[in-house]
Amino acid sequence: MSSIRVVLIEDHDLTRMGMKIALQQQGELVFVGEAATGAEGVSLVNSQQPDVAIVDLGLPDMDGVEVTRQIKAAATEGKSTKVLILTLTDNQETVLAAFAAGADSYCIKDISSENLVQALKLTADGNSWIDPAIASIVLQQVRRKEATVEIDAAEADYKQVLEATPLTERELEVLSEIVNGNSNAEIAERLYITVGTVKTHVRNILNKLCADDRTQAAVRALRAGLVK
Repeated sequence: MSSIRVVLIEDHDLTRMGMKIALQQQGELVFVGEAATGAEGVSLVNSQQPDVAIVDLGLPDMDGVEVTRQIKAAATEGKSTKVLILTLTDNQETVLAAFAAGADSYCIKDISSENLVQALKLTADGNSWIDPAIASIVLQQVRRKEATVEIDAAEADYKQVLEATPLTERELEVLSEIVNGNSNAEIAERLYITVGTVKTHVRNILNKLCADDRTQAAVRALRAGLVK
């Protein structure tokens, strides 16, 4: 795997320093710059053309939504920096505004270093990493089928995969429970099966939908009309 070039735009000095140190310790990542304001961040992204920009929403001169919008507007053909939003809030309006501006992923600031690295890898690969804390907001948006927010900019052709390997009736039932936000234990209780059986069905569902996690599977299921 090639290195992922990352820029960090964060106004809080201690947070920025801590994240910088954490990222620099990861062999797969190359930390290419940092900025404490939105204007500096946009300029840095334009000059460095990183793979991913981590953007704090609460910047002093302009919010992260506007920073995201400017980064995406400046994208050149064949080269577009992915944006991973980092924030303290799970406010619905803010979340949807960030995605509408072109954000690719969304993390809450208490994310672990391990999950942040995973989020950066997925984002760089063209997938979306959606923090579980705001997953329900995203799913509600997809359910309403409002075209203002694009959540997955580069999805695989999973519909063709499903034609070759369709979901079973039981897998569709489990998938419906996943979309409703139920845990494995809750699904097992509702469908009168063991937790181990649920885990097997979830694994099969993720494979058939070419999804990395339950949230991505739920979003794809809703878009493909597999559940409502």
